[in-house]
This record gives sequence, structure tokens and C-alpha cells, in this order.
Amino acid sequence: MTDKATEVSQLLAPTVSALGLELLGVEYLPGSGSAVLRLYIDVPAAEEGRAVTIEDCEAVSREVSAQLDVEDPISVHYTLEVSSPGLDRPLFGAAQFERFVGESAKLTLRVPQDGRRRFSGRIVRVDGGTITFDMDGTEFTVAADNIDKARLVPDWAALGLAPSKPGKGKPGHKSPNKNPTHKPAADGPSAAE
Repeated sequence: MTDKATEVSQLLAPTVSALGLELLGVEYLPGSGSAVLRLYIDVPAAEEGRAVTIEDCEAVSREVSAQLDVEDPISVHYTLEVSSPGLDRPLFGAAQFERFVGESAKLTLRVPQDGRRRFSGRIVRVDGGTITFDMDGTEFTVAADNIDKARLVPDWAALGLAPSKPGKGKPGHKSPNKNPTHKPAADGPSAAE
């Protein structure tokens, strides 16, 4: 997280918590003349089976908007977005990586390490402020404070959402034959004839 995102996160976390939700993290994306402030919220881990609703996002938006108006931590015009983490949830901090040990993640580092700035791998373990990934059988350890952005990589096949491979339709399904005579289209009668 950027310094501004960290500042806003520390400011708003108690407000989000008071609503019975958890502030996972904040993205602050400055632009020319305006910015985007994106909050990711989730239900506490202890409340399995419950998901973030639109009503949760609206409640958080109302409460933090009022707080941001009073505290005024952002001096430029900005758009506030409140979102659930989704399947490809962003990860903020070592504790969130620890929750998803065994899952795959893609990362962008602040400072390149071993010639790499972007990579993906399976989260193997978290030791304090370091996170170890398995990248094709090789372990790669990164300091949590060197991670600029990170997201889980969903296993679409395990979720039953993977697209079918080309040429692999449903069993018993035949693709339509657009040229049943097997003659080239140019040899057939033309519309002008």
C-alpha cells in the first residue's frame, strides 16, 4: 500500500469494524486532478457462510464518506469505491497471505528481487514479515513490505468455471458444418447467378 493508502486505512478501519465488517485494504490511485479511493471490505473470518452484500457496501460508503469529509485526508477531488474482495481478492499484509497458504497469488514488487518485479506462485508459508512462494518447484521468499500489489489467482477449474478447451465441446455435441458438400465456397453458385 502507498503511504496515503496506509494513512486512510488506519483512519477508516475502526469505522468499518464498528459496522461488523473488516477493512481488508485500501488502494489510492491518484490521477491528474482527481483520484480513486478504493476500499476492500469483507466479513470477519469467524462469520463463515456470510458474504458482503450491496447493503454492506452502501453502509460503509455512507459512514466513511462522512468521516472523510470531516478528517479530509485527501486534498484533491476523488471518487470513493467500496467493494467486496471477489474471487481474485487483493492481499494486503502478511496476515492475509497466511490465511491463504496453499493458494496461488500473483504479485508486483516495489523493488525487483533476483531480477524479478512480477511473478506468480503458490503461497507456501509466512514467517513474520516474509512470505515464501513456490514457483515451479523453486522457493522464492519476499519481504511483505516489498509487495506493491498482490491478488489471489482463483482455480477456475476447481470452481467449475474454467472455459472448455477449443475443439472440446460437450460430449455428443457436433459443431455445425457450414459447408456440407465439402466444396470450397468459391466453387458454389453466387448470388448474382
